[in-house]
Amino acid sequence: MFDNLQDRLAGTFKKITGKARLTDDNIQATLREVRKALLEADVALPVVKDFVGRVRSRALGTQVGKALNPGQQFLKIVESELVAVMGEANESLNLAARPPAVILMAGLQGAGKTTSVAKLAKFLTEREKKKVLVVSADVYRPAAIAQLQTLAQEVGVEFFPSSESDKPDAIATAAIDHAKRQFFDVLIVDTAGRLHIDEALMDEIRLLHKVTDPVETLFVIDAMIGQDAVNTAQAFNDALPLTGVILTKADGDARGGAALSVRQVTGKPIKFLGMGEKVDALEPFHPDRIASRILGMGDVMSLIEEAERKIDKDKAEKLVKKVQKGKRFDLEDLRDQLQQMQDMGGLTGLMDKLPGMGNMSQMVQQADMGKQFKVMEALIGSMTPWERRNPDNLTSSRKRRITQGSGTNIQDLNRLLKQHKQMAKMMKKMKGGGMSKMMRGLGGMMPGGGGGLPPGMGR
Repeated sequence: MFDNLQDRLAGTFKKITGKARLTDDNIQATLREVRKALLEADVALPVVKDFVGRVRSRALGTQVGKALNPGQQFLKIVESELVAVMGEANESLNLAARPPAVILMAGLQGAGKTTSVAKLAKFLTEREKKKVLVVSADVYRPAAIAQLQTLAQEVGVEFFPSSESDKPDAIATAAIDHAKRQFFDVLIVDTAGRLHIDEALMDEIRLLHKVTDPVETLFVIDAMIGQDAVNTAQAFNDALPLTGVILTKADGDARGGAALSVRQVTGKPIKFLGMGEKVDALEPFHPDRIASRILGMGDVMSLIEEAERKIDKDKAEKLVKKVQKGKRFDLEDLRDQLQQMQDMGGLTGLMDKLPGMGNMSQMVQQADMGKQFKVMEALIGSMTPWERRNPDNLTSSRKRRITQGSGTNIQDLNRLLKQHKQMAKMMKKMKGGGMSKMMRGLGGMMPGGGGGLPPGMGR
């Protein structure tokens, strides 16, 4: 997300951050480039005008004139104005209501509404420890009810059955009644989408809103439709008292115009970003972290939070103990590392969140590192447990069988063995207290000083 914008702004700010002093001319020239970059990213024109105007007035004022490093101070102003455009802080769901707290999901067909219901249910169950019930009031789209039922099973939440012959408002009323009797904390209602905004859709969703009296009415929009996403959100906002937005398919949107426009145009906060197809690919929207990513400063806090959730701490601790005792780092250990990295969005996902690594992330994409990881996993999966523990003892016949079984070639296997050998050497150097010293050192670099890294992050 924001790849194009990040590239354009990186070149623009490189010129100005090195300047010893800022003048009207170089501020105006930089802002012209910023304006162009934002428009190319499909940010709404009124938002661009307002943003550039505010940055200009602050940059030409005393804030920059008296700064020790005017160039960097200018960058700081841009960052704070980006945060202001998207909303000052993450706005969490307001679930402080008499149970069940009803969340009504609205949006056009194809925006990823039903998948977002499942993602949100999983988020609330795992991170907020809520007892969640989901129901589909979409009686028009074929298999919509069955789709939500399947997703509910996948994320481990209860599904309230409904039928295409039922009225949407009757479905919602019955679901609320069931949620009350079974003491559910939250009820998420999936509604019908349309291919375009029409009065029939609006009338039906107004009736559902009246019947359910939701604490949250979330509008689900596809980030990849750019400027249209903002216009659609505005139309729904005129018809319904929306409380927030879920921006889906944000990982596939290289421009990011919708994320930068929605808040200012509709006045409603983006509460979540859908960052992939998996049911756990839903992130709370933090404007400050997103602004930092746009400007190539990374997002270390999100990386640490993700590591805390997704890294298998038992496996990580076992590896640390194994290395400290001087035991050999084998291919089973390497496979664990690859799988955990994939769980965290792969190498590209990690690079995107590390300060100054935006360009590296694109290089990784171009080198197709994801494909290389899959080849490595296929090779390791084709080996016997003995071969994974003793990679140095592979004979020619074993190598031939491994490559044939994994659909790879001998060069792929030799590359894997070479990479493993290099990692094993590095791990050997961490024998004794080396590993803990390294992790302590890295931990001291993190916000808050010596909190340390989550297990596995120091590898």
